[in-house]
Amino acid sequence: MSNTPTRSEIKIGKMVQIVQKQDQRTGDLTGGVVKRILTSSNIHPHGIKVELDSGKVGRVQSITSK
Repeated sequence: MSNTPTRSEIKIGKMVQIVQKQDQRTGDLTGGVVKRILTSSNIHPHGIKVELDSGKVGRVQSITSK
């Protein structure tokens, strides 16, 4: 299992790095601010799915300290 943040660590308004569905093979990350948390469980092996302010959806790989 990867070391991705749990749902309880992710808050609306936090800066995060996500991997979008089309970038899963390459691992390209997209940064942004969490608008909505889409995953209801506290943990997910591939990361908690969120929607960013930009409208992009992906799984959180890390929380950026800003």
